[in-house]
Amino acid sequence: MTEREAGQVGGIEAIAFGLLVVVIGVLLFSNAWGVVDAKTAARTAAREAARTYATAATSDPSVAEGEADLAARQTLAQMGWSRDDVSVRPVQPRFLRCAEITYVVTVPVPAFRLAGLAAGPASFRAVARHTERVDPYRSGVPGDPTTGAAACNGPER
Repeated sequence: MTEREAGQVGGIEAIAFGLLVVVIGVLLFSNAWGVVDAKTAARTAAREAARTYATAATSDPSVAEGEADLAARQTLAQMGWSRDDVSVRPVQPRFLRCAEITYVVTVPVPAFRLAGLAAGPASFRAVARHTERVDPYRSGVPGDPTTGAAACNGPER
């Protein structure tokens, strides 16, 4: 061995593999962040839908449901999730004084796929739900307005 070769160690491939690990790590982290962002957007949209339904200025339940759906979809669009396969649905909607309304919002998030790896799901689903109570003192809502909040505590809910 000559003096010029002393101290030479193989390892140049470690730079390439290290760079590959960093790139894959960044891609996987960005995909995980997409799921977190979708969950936050779904939670906000469900809250807006339930609040809009519970405070709708109408006595028609289908109008209230339409306004709630529109509010949820506008919220999702403002947060960058304006997709056609987003689901906004009420769970057992009842437009009555003191009735509880729950909205469920589902946002599909495409999964990052590495070439050559077919394992894992094609997409994730971010699901959120929010429940609101129709205001007991509102006008224009079916139910007895004279009882007010007392009707919310009774067995007739």
